Amino acid sequence: MTAELVRGQNHPLSRVRLEVRVSAGTPVVAAATLSDETGRAQGVEWVVHPGSPTLPGIEVSRQAAADHRLAVDLDAMPATVHRVSVLLSLPPQPAGPVSFGSVPAPCLAVTGLDGTEVATYTITGLSAESAVVALELYRRQGAWKVRAVGQGYAGGLGELLTDQGLPQAHQLAAAINEAVAQGLARSVPAPPPRTADGDRSRQAAASTLGPDQSASPYGTQGVAGPYGPGQSPQTGATPTDPVPTGGAAAGSAAPGPASTDPSAAPGPASPAASPPPSAGGPIDYVHPRRRQHAAPPPPPPTAPPAQPGQPAPPVAGDATGWSMEERLYNQVWGMFEDLARTTAAYRSAVDFADTRLEKELDQVLSDPRSRVGGQGDAAREAAQTRHGQLVDQAREALERDLAQLTAEVAVVEPALPPAYADWGNPVWHAYRVPMEMPMALRLGVLRLPESDPLSIPMLVRLPLERGLWIDSGRAEASGDWYADSHELRHLALVSAVAHTARLLAVHPAGEFSVHVIDPAGSGAQALSPLVRGGVLAAPPAVGAAGVADVLGRLTQRVDLVQMAVRGGAADSLPPGFDTSQQLLVVNDFPHGFDDRAVNQLRYLADEGPSVGVHLMLVADREDAAGYGPLLDPLWRGLLRLTPVPEDHLADPWVGHAWTYEPALVPAGSEVLQQVLAQVATARTKYTQSHPDQGI
Repeated sequence: MTAELVRGQNHPLSRVRLEVRVSAGTPVVAAATLSDETGRAQGVEWVVHPGSPTLPGIEVSRQAAADHRLAVDLDAMPATVHRVSVLLSLPPQPAGPVSFGSVPAPCLAVTGLDGTEVATYTITGLSAESAVVALELYRRQGAWKVRAVGQGYAGGLGELLTDQGLPQAHQLAAAINEAVAQGLARSVPAPPPRTADGDRSRQAAASTLGPDQSASPYGTQGVAGPYGPGQSPQTGATPTDPVPTGGAAAGSAAPGPASTDPSAAPGPASPAASPPPSAGGPIDYVHPRRRQHAAPPPPPPTAPPAQPGQPAPPVAGDATGWSMEERLYNQVWGMFEDLARTTAAYRSAVDFADTRLEKELDQVLSDPRSRVGGQGDAAREAAQTRHGQLVDQAREALERDLAQLTAEVAVVEPALPPAYADWGNPVWHAYRVPMEMPMALRLGVLRLPESDPLSIPMLVRLPLERGLWIDSGRAEASGDWYADSHELRHLALVSAVAHTARLLAVHPAGEFSVHVIDPAGSGAQALSPLVRGGVLAAPPAVGAAGVADVLGRLTQRVDLVQMAVRGGAADSLPPGFDTSQQLLVVNDFPHGFDDRAVNQLRYLADEGPSVGVHLMLVADREDAAGYGPLLDPLWRGLLRLTPVPEDHLADPWVGHAWTYEPALVPAGSEVLQQVLAQVATARTKYTQSHPDQGI
């Protein structure tokens, strides 16, 4: 029975491997301090936080999120640790809440690895506090208990850590906030919450693991990440995804009894492998964990049936009332999430196998009777065999999931609309200028080392909520990529041109304008498709005067729109005012920028997206090192992309480092010129019908 705690109440813990699940309703930072018998943390190394997410026996999420799962193994705690305090704080962000009194009350649940709740606690009564000690796990006479604390601090995380006895509390708080800011900057923005009709409905596959068969210290289901209560990496459910109840869906693993075999693998509870499609039949693209309980509604009488050898139209959750574009968008994001969670389960299982092997070998070495001789050799060989079995079983489950995702991607990719499709997709050969803006845009593909060559399209919502930074500096490029400094700068601008062309192509005529700043004129060759195509609002601006002119006009535009919106007089804008989205592409930043221009650029990056002015920066951060920390907020506010494959992006669920590869036009293809020609023709017709419209 679950104990519902109130402030100050405690409850005994009968398990040693636990999860502390946090649901806050708004992004919060989760951390923990390890304390001695006196309740004092001995130093910063006793604090686990997003910048240092793992300590013996505990792991926290690497980024701020509305939902967290802290994995705890009390047996793995050092003997000197007698108290584990779970901390929550609000991350400093311009538009975010500043106190817990203005957000829903955080709720915490201490659960077993199977999701069974041991105790819950809702933190009430908070007002001006921005950091709180939520609860603590403490050791008393050899037994562990949980206590609801709910102690808030109006002075924030620094004051909280000071009260924990840390001498460098404020410096540590600043380091934690910096790690959170960097995590937000590198995280792929998650899609907004979906309504029930549009959810990727998943069947919660029941775990077949016993209580002692989960990964130590955090288990297959204990991967630290922003999962909600009752969810696991295997099910892939998110806080907004309702988990179906009732009987197991077709293709999903049925609940089974807990295993008693000590060698059972802690890998994901995967569904039975689907039979491979016949050579002449359609591919079954529906992932077993996303099958519906009820059969989807029959197609309209006018819909032609799928022909043998042709895949059925891909859908995401069979959402009634949703367009195919919306369903494909949800399906792509669902595949992204599935791959993240199944990889997390695999990595956790391998980590458990490694930890178990190390523990068994330590036991062999600690016993003088079995340290040498045949008995010791046999024990070591048996430990190695068990380790291999665990890893093999985890790999088998991973490959089964990868095979299903690969089949799904093979069907989804050809069905994607131009905004979601790769430049090599035949859909571009039938391109026509759209009548309305799509809901998202493809920027490239994402993959993980375990999933290569499987890759997932990277889609971001439109209109852009953040600017883009195409990094032209030296980086740890993956694969066989190698480029000198000059070549990387050229590739970065080529990548920016491809992204810009795609943005132009997916917007209706007259609803998206592009301005280019190329102070030294060094990007003339790479920019030639845009210039020759006649799709720019004006020729690329060069020199300091050109920089000042473009920045001045766009800054004035932002000011005008903001004043009109804030004054409730949006219809009072000047006659002929261009209400289209604006994109500013800046090459070779900060060359040609003085202090005033730099401040204007920062202003556009901060205030522009809310009024339809977006920024795409092609720059090497080292070139701007002379500005020091002045430009740090600018870099963090932009989504960093690279012209060559690099593992610098993180998913919003588990925080894996994903290898990003940009969406570039295939060598020798004329598709870019053909698409831009249609964009230019439509733009010309629109301009002729709206002669008074300007910036």
